[in-house]
Amino acid sequence: MATAQFLALSSSSSASAAARPRARRAAPSRVCAAGSALASGEPARRLAAEFDPAIPLASAVTPPSGWYTDPEFLRLELDRVFLRGWQAVGHIGQVKNPNDFFTGSLGNVQFVICRDANGKLQAFHNVCRHHASLLACGSGQKTCFQCPYHGWTYGLDGTLLKATRISGIKNFNKNDFGLLPIKVFCDNYLDGGYHVPYAHGALASGLQLQSYETLTYERVSVQRCESALAEQEDIDRLGTKATYAFVYPNFMINRYGPWMDTNLAVPLDATRCKVVFDYFLDESLLDDQDFIDRSLKDSEQVQIEDIALCEGVQRGLESPAYGVGRYAPSVEMAMHHFHCLLHANLSG
Repeated sequence: MATAQFLALSSSSSASAAARPRARRAAPSRVCAAGSALASGEPARRLAAEFDPAIPLASAVTPPSGWYTDPEFLRLELDRVFLRGWQAVGHIGQVKNPNDFFTGSLGNVQFVICRDANGKLQAFHNVCRHHASLLACGSGQKTCFQCPYHGWTYGLDGTLLKATRISGIKNFNKNDFGLLPIKVFCDNYLDGGYHVPYAHGALASGLQLQSYETLTYERVSVQRCESALAEQEDIDRLGTKATYAFVYPNFMINRYGPWMDTNLAVPLDATRCKVVFDYFLDESLLDDQDFIDRSLKDSEQVQIEDIALCEGVQRGLESPAYGVGRYAPSVEMAMHHFHCLLHANLSG
Protein backbone atom coordinates (compact mmCIF):
# COMPACT_ATOMS: atom_id res chain seq x y z
CA MET A 1 0.00 0.00 0.00
CA ALA A 2 1.36 3.42 -0.93
CA THR A 3 2.35 5.95 1.70
CA ALA A 4 -0.71 7.56 3.25
CA GLN A 5 -1.09 11.34 3.51
CA PHE A 6 -3.90 13.34 5.12
CA LEU A 7 -4.82 17.07 4.89
CA ALA A 8 -5.23 19.49 7.83
CA LEU A 9 -6.56 23.03 8.43
CA SER A 10 -5.88 25.45 11.26
CA SER A 11 -7.46 28.77 12.12
CA SER A 12 -11.06 28.11 11.51
CA SER A 13 -13.01 25.08 10.39
CA SER A 14 -13.32 21.39 9.58
CA ALA A 15 -15.33 18.53 8.22
CA SER A 16 -16.08 17.49 4.74
CA ALA A 17 -18.72 15.32 3.24
CA ALA A 18 -18.37 12.21 1.15
CA ALA A 19 -20.81 10.24 -0.89
CA ARG A 20 -21.11 6.44 -1.27
CA PRO A 21 -18.33 4.22 0.02
CA ARG A 22 -15.74 3.89 -2.70
CA ALA A 23 -12.48 2.07 -3.25
CA ARG A 24 -9.50 4.38 -3.70
CA ARG A 25 -5.86 4.10 -4.54
CA ALA A 26 -3.88 3.93 -1.34
CA ALA A 27 -2.81 7.57 -1.16
CA PRO A 28 -4.94 9.09 1.57
CA SER A 29 -4.05 12.43 3.01
CA ARG A 30 -5.51 14.43 5.77
CA VAL A 31 -7.13 17.87 5.54
CA CYS A 32 -7.64 19.35 8.94
CA ALA A 33 -8.82 22.63 10.39
CA ALA A 34 -8.91 24.79 13.45
CA GLY A 35 -10.84 27.89 14.12
CA SER A 36 -13.25 30.42 15.47
CA ALA A 37 -15.03 30.59 18.78
CA LEU A 38 -18.62 30.05 19.83
CA ALA A 39 -20.10 31.46 23.02
CA SER A 40 -20.53 28.70 25.60
CA GLY A 41 -22.46 29.03 28.83
CA GLU A 42 -21.70 28.16 32.41
CA PRO A 43 -24.10 25.16 32.53
CA ALA A 44 -22.08 23.40 29.84
CA ARG A 45 -18.82 24.06 31.68
CA ARG A 46 -20.36 22.65 34.87
CA LEU A 47 -21.41 19.58 32.89
CA ALA A 48 -17.84 19.15 31.64
CA ALA A 49 -16.56 19.36 35.21
CA GLU A 50 -18.70 16.39 36.28
CA PHE A 51 -16.11 14.06 34.77
CA ASP A 52 -12.95 13.61 36.84
CA PRO A 53 -9.93 12.40 34.82
CA ALA A 54 -7.85 12.05 37.99
CA ILE A 55 -9.84 9.03 39.17
CA PRO A 56 -8.05 5.80 38.17
CA LEU A 57 -9.70 3.80 35.41
CA ALA A 58 -10.81 0.96 37.70
CA SER A 59 -12.72 3.42 39.91
CA ALA A 60 -13.76 5.99 37.31
CA VAL A 61 -17.27 6.66 36.06
CA THR A 62 -18.03 7.64 32.48
CA PRO A 63 -19.01 11.20 31.50
CA PRO A 64 -22.63 12.15 32.27
CA SER A 65 -25.28 11.60 29.61
CA GLY A 66 -25.51 15.35 29.02
CA TRP A 67 -22.19 15.19 27.17
CA TYR A 68 -24.10 13.35 24.44
CA THR A 69 -27.48 15.10 24.54
CA ASP A 70 -27.19 18.74 25.63
CA PRO A 71 -27.17 21.41 22.84
CA GLU A 72 -25.26 23.86 25.02
CA PHE A 73 -22.60 21.22 25.62
CA LEU A 74 -22.26 20.74 21.86
CA ARG A 75 -21.58 24.47 21.48
CA LEU A 76 -18.85 24.20 24.11
CA GLU A 77 -17.43 21.13 22.35
CA LEU A 78 -17.39 22.85 18.95
CA ASP A 79 -15.62 25.86 20.45
CA ARG A 80 -13.08 24.09 22.65
CA VAL A 81 -12.43 20.88 20.71
CA PHE A 82 -13.28 21.21 17.03
CA LEU A 83 -12.62 24.87 16.26
CA ARG A 84 -9.36 25.31 18.18
CA GLY A 85 -7.44 22.26 17.02
CA TRP A 86 -6.51 20.38 13.88
CA GLN A 87 -9.37 18.39 12.38
CA ALA A 88 -9.47 15.91 9.52
CA VAL A 89 -11.78 17.15 6.77
CA GLY A 90 -10.75 15.23 3.65
CA HIS A 91 -7.86 13.70 1.76
CA ILE A 92 -5.38 14.73 -0.92
CA GLY A 93 -7.15 12.67 -3.58
CA GLN A 94 -10.04 15.16 -3.48
CA VAL A 95 -7.76 17.99 -4.65
CA LYS A 96 -5.23 16.03 -6.68
CA ASN A 97 -5.06 18.38 -9.69
CA PRO A 98 -4.78 22.17 -10.14
CA ASN A 99 -8.23 23.86 -9.91
CA ASP A 100 -9.77 20.94 -7.96
CA PHE A 101 -11.89 21.99 -4.98
CA PHE A 102 -14.30 20.65 -2.39
CA THR A 103 -16.41 22.29 0.31
CA GLY A 104 -17.50 21.35 3.81
CA SER A 105 -18.61 22.65 7.17
CA LEU A 106 -18.17 22.14 10.88
CA GLY A 107 -20.61 23.85 13.21
CA ASN A 108 -21.12 27.35 11.83
CA VAL A 109 -17.86 27.35 9.86
CA GLN A 110 -18.09 26.89 6.08
CA PHE A 111 -14.86 26.13 4.23
CA VAL A 112 -13.51 25.45 0.75
CA ILE A 113 -10.32 23.49 0.03
CA CYS A 114 -8.70 23.91 -3.39
CA ARG A 115 -5.49 23.52 -5.35
CA ASP A 116 -4.58 26.67 -7.26
CA ALA A 117 -3.19 26.87 -10.80
CA ASN A 118 0.36 26.52 -9.45
CA GLY A 119 -0.55 23.31 -7.63
CA LYS A 120 -0.48 24.90 -4.16
CA LEU A 121 -3.00 23.62 -1.64
CA GLN A 122 -5.25 26.40 -0.32
CA ALA A 123 -8.07 26.60 2.23
CA PHE A 124 -10.49 29.49 2.85
CA HIS A 125 -13.68 30.39 4.60
CA ASN A 126 -16.36 29.74 1.97
CA VAL A 127 -17.93 33.17 2.47
CA CYS A 128 -18.00 36.16 0.11
CA ARG A 129 -16.49 39.29 1.69
CA HIS A 130 -19.26 41.45 0.18
CA HIS A 131 -22.54 40.27 1.74
CA ALA A 132 -21.63 36.85 3.19
CA SER A 133 -23.08 34.58 0.51
CA LEU A 134 -21.56 31.12 0.25
CA LEU A 135 -19.24 31.05 -2.76
CA ALA A 136 -18.95 27.41 -3.75
CA CYS A 137 -20.82 24.19 -3.15
CA GLY A 138 -20.02 20.52 -3.61
CA SER A 139 -16.79 19.66 -5.40
CA GLY A 140 -15.27 19.81 -8.86
CA GLN A 141 -12.96 22.10 -10.81
CA LYS A 142 -12.97 25.90 -11.02
CA THR A 143 -10.49 28.50 -12.20
CA CYS A 144 -12.07 31.07 -9.86
CA PHE A 145 -14.86 31.39 -7.30
CA GLN A 146 -17.66 33.74 -8.36
CA CYS A 147 -20.26 34.77 -5.81
CA PRO A 148 -23.76 33.79 -7.03
CA TYR A 149 -25.25 36.84 -5.29
CA HIS A 150 -23.47 39.88 -6.78
CA GLY A 151 -20.68 38.39 -8.87
CA TRP A 152 -17.66 39.24 -6.74
CA THR A 153 -14.92 36.96 -8.04
CA TYR A 154 -11.90 35.45 -6.28
CA GLY A 155 -8.84 33.58 -7.51
CA LEU A 156 -8.02 30.16 -6.13
CA ASP A 157 -5.27 31.86 -4.14
CA GLY A 158 -7.97 33.90 -2.36
CA THR A 159 -7.26 37.19 -4.16
CA LEU A 160 -10.26 39.39 -4.94
CA LEU A 161 -10.21 39.61 -8.74
CA LYS A 162 -13.39 41.58 -9.37
CA ALA A 163 -15.82 43.59 -7.24
CA THR A 164 -18.88 44.60 -9.27
CA ARG A 165 -20.61 48.00 -9.32
CA ILE A 166 -18.51 49.67 -6.66
CA SER A 167 -18.02 53.03 -8.39
CA GLY A 168 -18.23 55.76 -5.78
CA ILE A 169 -17.17 53.53 -2.92
CA LYS A 170 -14.67 55.18 -0.57
CA ASN A 171 -11.80 53.80 1.48
CA PHE A 172 -11.86 50.50 -0.40
CA ASN A 173 -8.70 48.52 -1.10
CA LYS A 174 -9.45 45.24 -2.85
CA ASN A 175 -6.30 43.72 -1.33
CA ASP A 176 -8.08 43.93 2.03
CA PHE A 177 -11.06 41.93 0.79
CA GLY A 178 -9.61 38.62 -0.33
CA LEU A 179 -10.95 35.37 1.04
CA LEU A 180 -10.06 34.70 4.66
CA PRO A 181 -7.53 31.86 4.73
CA ILE A 182 -7.42 28.73 6.84
CA LYS A 183 -4.05 27.11 7.48
CA VAL A 184 -3.66 23.75 5.73
CA PHE A 185 -1.41 21.12 7.10
CA CYS A 186 -15.63 8.12 19.75
CA ASP A 187 -16.80 5.64 22.27
CA ASN A 188 -18.15 2.60 20.35
CA TYR A 189 -14.87 2.47 18.45
CA LEU A 190 -12.76 2.67 21.61
CA ASP A 191 -14.01 -0.18 23.82
CA GLY A 192 -11.07 -2.49 23.06
CA GLY A 193 -13.18 -4.97 21.12
CA TYR A 194 -15.51 -5.39 24.13
CA HIS A 195 -18.67 -5.24 21.96
CA VAL A 196 -17.36 -7.32 19.04
CA PRO A 197 -18.41 -10.85 20.15
CA TYR A 198 -21.89 -9.59 21.07
CA ALA A 199 -22.59 -7.27 18.14
CA HIS A 200 -20.43 -8.51 15.26
CA GLY A 201 -20.64 -12.30 15.07
CA ALA A 202 -19.06 -12.59 11.63
CA LEU A 203 -16.23 -10.20 12.51
CA ALA A 204 -15.59 -11.93 15.85
CA SER A 205 -15.14 -15.29 14.13
CA GLY A 206 -12.21 -13.86 12.17
CA LEU A 207 -10.35 -12.38 15.17
CA GLN A 208 -8.45 -13.82 18.12
CA LEU A 209 -10.12 -11.54 20.65
CA GLN A 210 -7.89 -12.76 23.48
CA SER A 211 -4.98 -11.14 21.60
CA TYR A 212 -6.65 -7.69 21.59
CA GLU A 213 -4.28 -5.01 22.88
CA THR A 214 -4.62 -1.25 23.30
CA LEU A 215 -1.86 1.37 23.24
CA THR A 216 -2.47 5.02 24.06
CA TYR A 217 -0.31 7.98 23.06
CA GLU A 218 -0.71 11.73 23.50
CA ARG A 219 -3.59 12.19 21.03
CA VAL A 220 -3.78 8.75 19.42
CA SER A 221 -4.88 5.32 20.58
CA VAL A 222 -4.12 2.09 18.71
CA GLN A 223 -5.99 -1.19 19.09
CA ARG A 224 -4.58 -4.39 17.56
CA CYS A 225 -5.84 -7.94 17.25
CA GLU A 226 -4.49 -11.10 15.62
CA SER A 227 -6.52 -12.80 12.92
CA ALA A 228 -8.22 -16.16 13.51
CA LEU A 229 -8.85 -16.78 9.81
CA ALA A 230 -8.44 -20.35 8.61
CA GLU A 231 -9.04 -20.01 4.89
CA GLN A 232 -6.01 -18.86 2.88
CA GLU A 233 -8.32 -16.74 0.70
CA ASP A 234 -9.48 -14.80 3.76
CA ILE A 235 -5.90 -14.43 5.04
CA ASP A 236 -4.82 -13.06 1.66
CA ARG A 237 -7.74 -10.62 1.74
CA LEU A 238 -7.67 -9.48 5.36
CA GLY A 239 -4.14 -10.26 6.51
CA THR A 240 -2.99 -11.77 9.80
CA LYS A 241 -3.65 -8.74 12.00
CA ALA A 242 -6.23 -5.96 12.32
CA THR A 243 -5.10 -2.51 13.47
CA TYR A 244 -7.46 0.29 14.51
CA ALA A 245 -6.06 3.78 15.16
CA PHE A 246 -8.10 6.63 16.63
CA VAL A 247 -6.78 10.17 16.09
CA TYR A 248 -8.35 12.60 18.54
CA PRO A 249 -11.00 13.90 18.36
CA ASN A 250 -12.92 12.22 15.51
CA PHE A 251 -10.76 10.42 12.92
CA MET A 252 -10.32 6.63 12.69
CA ILE A 253 -7.97 4.53 10.54
CA ASN A 254 -8.65 0.79 10.20
CA ARG A 255 -6.05 -1.44 8.52
CA TYR A 256 -6.25 -5.14 7.66
CA GLY A 257 -4.05 -6.78 5.04
CA PRO A 258 -4.05 -4.84 1.75
CA TRP A 259 -7.24 -2.99 2.74
CA MET A 260 -7.74 0.18 4.77
CA ASP A 261 -10.68 2.40 5.58
CA THR A 262 -11.00 5.73 7.35
CA ASN A 263 -13.97 7.05 9.32
CA LEU A 264 -14.57 10.74 10.00
CA ALA A 265 -17.28 11.58 12.56
CA VAL A 266 -18.79 15.04 11.98
CA PRO A 267 -21.24 16.48 14.56
CA LEU A 268 -24.56 17.64 13.08
CA ASP A 269 -26.40 18.57 16.28
CA ALA A 270 -26.47 17.54 19.94
CA THR A 271 -27.72 14.01 19.23
CA ARG A 272 -26.69 13.27 15.62
CA CYS A 273 -23.46 12.94 13.68
CA LYS A 274 -22.44 12.05 10.14
CA VAL A 275 -19.75 9.40 9.63
CA VAL A 276 -17.83 9.65 6.35
CA PHE A 277 -16.21 6.43 5.13
CA ASP A 278 -13.40 6.23 2.58
CA TYR A 279 -11.82 2.99 1.44
CA PHE A 280 -8.26 2.39 0.25
CA LEU A 281 -6.52 -0.70 -1.07
CA ASP A 282 -3.21 -1.83 -2.45
CA GLU A 283 -2.79 -0.55 -5.99
CA SER A 284 -2.29 -4.08 -7.31
CA LEU A 285 -5.89 -4.88 -6.31
CA LEU A 286 -7.55 -1.81 -7.74
CA ASP A 287 -9.01 -3.77 -10.66
CA ASP A 288 -9.99 -6.83 -8.60
CA GLN A 289 -13.72 -6.15 -8.44
CA ASP A 290 -14.49 -9.41 -6.59
CA PHE A 291 -12.06 -8.43 -3.81
CA ILE A 292 -13.53 -4.93 -3.61
CA ASP A 293 -17.16 -6.12 -3.60
CA ARG A 294 -16.57 -8.72 -0.90
CA SER A 295 -14.60 -6.33 1.30
CA LEU A 296 -17.24 -3.60 0.95
CA LYS A 297 -20.00 -6.09 1.76
CA ASP A 298 -18.21 -7.25 4.93
CA SER A 299 -17.52 -3.65 5.96
CA GLU A 300 -21.11 -2.61 5.35
CA GLN A 301 -22.38 -5.44 7.54
CA VAL A 302 -20.23 -4.22 10.45
CA GLN A 303 -21.40 -0.63 9.91
CA ILE A 304 -25.08 -1.67 9.88
CA GLU A 305 -24.56 -3.49 13.17
CA ASP A 306 -22.73 -0.50 14.68
CA ILE A 307 -25.40 1.97 13.55
CA ALA A 308 -28.09 -0.06 15.33
CA LEU A 309 -25.93 -0.19 18.48
CA CYS A 310 -25.06 3.51 18.51
CA GLU A 311 -28.61 4.67 17.79
CA GLY A 312 -29.84 2.47 20.63
CA VAL A 313 -27.23 3.90 22.99
CA GLN A 314 -28.19 7.45 21.98
CA ARG A 315 -31.83 6.76 22.86
CA GLY A 316 -30.69 5.28 26.17
CA LEU A 317 -28.57 8.35 26.93
CA GLU A 318 -31.66 10.51 26.54
CA SER A 319 -33.56 8.42 29.08
CA PRO A 320 -33.94 9.89 32.60
CA ALA A 321 -32.99 6.45 33.89
CA TYR A 322 -29.32 6.87 32.88
CA GLY A 323 -26.77 9.21 34.45
CA VAL A 324 -23.24 7.80 34.33
CA GLY A 325 -21.73 4.37 33.70
CA ARG A 326 -18.51 2.50 34.44
CA TYR A 327 -15.49 1.37 32.42
CA ALA A 328 -14.29 -2.20 31.89
CA PRO A 329 -10.64 -1.61 32.96
CA SER A 330 -9.11 -4.48 31.00
CA VAL A 331 -10.42 -3.33 27.61
CA GLU A 332 -11.73 0.26 27.74
CA MET A 333 -8.45 2.13 28.27
CA ALA A 334 -8.75 3.92 24.91
CA MET A 335 -12.26 5.12 25.71
CA HIS A 336 -11.11 6.53 29.06
CA HIS A 337 -8.11 8.15 27.33
CA PHE A 338 -10.49 9.82 24.85
CA HIS A 339 -12.73 11.13 27.63
CA CYS A 340 -9.70 12.53 29.49
CA LEU A 341 -8.53 14.37 26.35
CA LEU A 342 -12.03 15.77 25.87
CA HIS A 343 -12.16 16.93 29.48
CA ALA A 344 -8.79 18.68 29.13
CA ASN A 345 -10.00 20.62 26.07
CA LEU A 346 -13.41 21.41 27.53
CA SER A 347 -11.89 22.71 30.74
CA GLY A 348 -9.12 24.72 29.06
